[in-house]
Amino acid sequence: MVISHSSSGVGESAYNTFSSRYARVELPRYRMPENSIPKETAYQMITDELMLDGNPRLDLASFVTTWMEPECDKLIMDSINKNYVDMDEYPVTTELQNRCVNMIAHLFNAPINEDEKAIGVSTVGSSEAIMLAGLAFKRKWANKRKEEGKPYDKPNIVTGANVQVCWEKFARYFEVELKEVKLTEGYYVMDPLKAVEMVDENTICVAAILGSTLTGEYEDVKLLNDLVVEKNKETGWNVPIHVDAASGGFIAPFLHPELEWDFRLPLVKSINVSGHKYGLVYPGVGWVIWRSKDDLPEELIFHINYLGTDQPTFTLNFSKGASQIIAQYYQLIRLGFEGYKHIMENCQANAAVLREGMEATGRFSIVSKEDGVPLVAASLKDSTKFSVFDVSENLRKFGWIVPAYTMAPDAEHVAVLRVVIREDFSRSLAQRLLADINKVLHELDAHAAHAIKVTAPTATQNGNGVNGDDTVTQKSGLDTAKKFVAACISLVKKNKKTGVC
Repeated sequence: MVISHSSSGVGESAYNTFSSRYARVELPRYRMPENSIPKETAYQMITDELMLDGNPRLDLASFVTTWMEPECDKLIMDSINKNYVDMDEYPVTTELQNRCVNMIAHLFNAPINEDEKAIGVSTVGSSEAIMLAGLAFKRKWANKRKEEGKPYDKPNIVTGANVQVCWEKFARYFEVELKEVKLTEGYYVMDPLKAVEMVDENTICVAAILGSTLTGEYEDVKLLNDLVVEKNKETGWNVPIHVDAASGGFIAPFLHPELEWDFRLPLVKSINVSGHKYGLVYPGVGWVIWRSKDDLPEELIFHINYLGTDQPTFTLNFSKGASQIIAQYYQLIRLGFEGYKHIMENCQANAAVLREGMEATGRFSIVSKEDGVPLVAASLKDSTKFSVFDVSENLRKFGWIVPAYTMAPDAEHVAVLRVVIREDFSRSLAQRLLADINKVLHELDAHAAHAIKVTAPTATQNGNGVNGDDTVTQKSGLDTAKKFVAACISLVKKNKKTGVC
């Protein structure tokens, strides 16, 4: 029982929250309240509202970690009051960050010696990491153009149209043109050949994605590197590559170590990865690693004399919590290469079970790839009776949060469901989801069959044509689905945003 104490000043009466006056009080929405309330009551009332949130572990839209071991939870709570930026006050925390940078750099095959310090920094996620990497590319390009006496006012980045929205943010915030390679049906990642055709003397970098938000597919960074090398030789330019490995950076090294996408390729100068995705840490922590010190312009690094020591810093913010950095170090040493490999193999195996189960319904076409990020993206073979948006909406009543969306330009006419497989998505949950998908399909079939025939008066009232047998073919099922998809496509064209970072 939650106890609160009366503040009426009359006696020391004790109430549970629901028998107190607070059960009749609406929580403030716009202004801070004048008076305090008991801590138990505040906790109970906020908890009650939060019950209406979705269950994070059933949120299959997100790549973000939703489960960690209790020991790591305790580490996080023990350090939740530490401000990472106070490096002189928390030198061990700073050392743990540096160890993480070194370990991740070696994982990505950075050309450094065993005892050499890597160049990199923790961030609050891949969005900040991409901003920092982009700024480094822009500054290096501008400095070179200045030395050559050439204009430096029109920088651009070449990417695929499937990039996460943080790339659009970088381009808009820092005045860089974003040149996007459009997608085509059946090919939902950046085509390296088309990308290289867009490269010009103002290109500060080409951004490749290791794990597309839309389908989980890895882009061919090796082919892109080889093509850009040839382009640079022909033109005398020095266009580099950045790899956005937000999702795939903690997967490919364990499942596909032979795949060349990282610093083994000479033009890859920086890589970002999300610790809070398949790095297996709660949000928000990300990492950006540079190939060498030469790839991070010194003038972007601030040296701040704060709280008694010189602090070099390259971030977009100042204060931030230290707990996620500590949690990342815990995962790296707790799991090791072996542990991460086993977890990624489990995710891949459970994704295969889900993919095979969805294919077995005969209703879905799988558009995701088996060798990328462990997810299943599928379109309906027949969308005349209902759409993937209907399937997504109806799965909600079972507690599942499964997103439906249209592809990026020029494949907006393709609409898909996507299920992200994380560490805590077990085989039993996969089987349960398949059972619920089948239930939803049967229910939507039944609803469509019922809606397809209506009585003549209803048809007349709705303005539909009446057949000779006093029934009509109801247009609303097909038309509504088509209009809904068309509206989504229009929205995507107007303001494209893809995925969660």
